[in-house]
Amino acid sequence: MTTFIQPSFPTRHAGVERMTSAADAVRGGFNSTKSLSAMLLAAMVSALVVVADQLMDTWAEGHLMLAWLALWAVGFAAVAIFADAARKLAATMVEALDAWSARIAQRRADERLWSSAKADPRIMADLNAAMSRSHLN
Repeated sequence: MTTFIQPSFPTRHAGVERMTSAADAVRGGFNSTKSLSAMLLAAMVSALVVVADQLMDTWAEGHLMLAWLALWAVGFAAVAIFADAARKLAATMVEALDAWSARIAQRRADERLWSSAKADPRIMADLNAAMSRSHLN
């Protein structure tokens, strides 16, 4: 008597599935404006806290707890004050960098098209026809 066994093995490994979904979540959740805003805010707050620490160091001889509380108050106030400014600055910087990279990409594409047109008379004829049509309109 002959018996056929047809085992059903999964075609994908469960660990690989979890790793790819985690990588997709990390890649999809990255927002350059938010991260740049957070870094700018941290820089502004740390600069203000360093200045406040230098100023309080001179008068905090016996009032160490009060100076520590004042330093934290300055830190939290700086976060509250500079959060919106850092967000706007980051958004402006990201928009400017996006526009700059788009201009660079367009210029490179134009250079590649022009070098191809110099080598191929058909492309040059298409470019000449497009330029003559744009002058008519």
